[in-house]
Amino acid sequence: MLFTSPRSYILLSVAAAVATIVLKTAAWRLTGSVGLLSDAMESGVNLVAALGAFWALSLAAKPADRTHHYGHFKAEYFSSGLESVLIVLAALAIIHAAVGRLQQPEPLEQLGLGMALSLVATLLNGVVAWLLLRASRHFHSITLRADAHHLFTDVWTSAGVLLGIGLVKLTGLTILDPLIAIAVALNIALTGWNLLRETATGLLDRSLPIDEQEKLEALLASHASQEIRFHALRTRVAGSRRFVALHVLVPGRWTVQAGHDLCERLEQEIAVALPRSDVLTHLEPIEDPRAWDDQGFRWEEG
Repeated sequence: MLFTSPRSYILLSVAAAVATIVLKTAAWRLTGSVGLLSDAMESGVNLVAALGAFWALSLAAKPADRTHHYGHFKAEYFSSGLESVLIVLAALAIIHAAVGRLQQPEPLEQLGLGMALSLVATLLNGVVAWLLLRASRHFHSITLRADAHHLFTDVWTSAGVLLGIGLVKLTGLTILDPLIAIAVALNIALTGWNLLRETATGLLDRSLPIDEQEKLEALLASHASQEIRFHALRTRVAGSRRFVALHVLVPGRWTVQAGHDLCERLEQEIAVALPRSDVLTHLEPIEDPRAWDDQGFRWEEG
């Protein structure tokens, strides 16, 4: 990895946002294109979102304390929620500017230089987005993933704007510029909505992804026998962390040490199979009917 912490990658995103704001604003001032204006406004959203992400990652990195026994990992969702709202607001501002240009069309100027500046900014965003996406997989960070997808959206947005300006240059139809700006704004709004929905899902203590649940179930099945059973399996995701809780049923004649050794082994194997996991096991005697009262917590029963 290029850096050793998620916050370092977010600082890279901040630097890229500042650079692209300068480049795209210059391109807009040179050409007068409302499409390039919309592109520059989205880069402004990128900057605010990256600063919010840096704050969220700093808070999420704080250890557990007396008032937050499970840590501060959910702080990452504040960042993605903020980014979602800012994206939608930027889309509305773009549509407002584009509608005004539809009513009063203006010729575009110095298209060659303006397009060149926008292309440089687009390439910069593309490289940073690729780095952030790789880092999000390494650190299991929803904040880095949200920022990466936002930047990739910016790349495709810029490509659409450049296509529109190119068509204006070829055809002379200035109306294409605001029309493409509106299309770009609708695409931005859709991205914001999807991020907002993902944020809401995370705040509702979403379970582990299905493939990880199946991996966990297979691991437990490999230990199950007539004497060893499992139930009350519950999982949730909080930012980059996973939480797994389950009940382990063993014969009542086992010693405390034997039961403890089994639970320790299970917790270590789950932590290896699912990195960044906190595992909690509860040991119960398999013969006791009360141990089976809460088996309805199994995840496949909803």
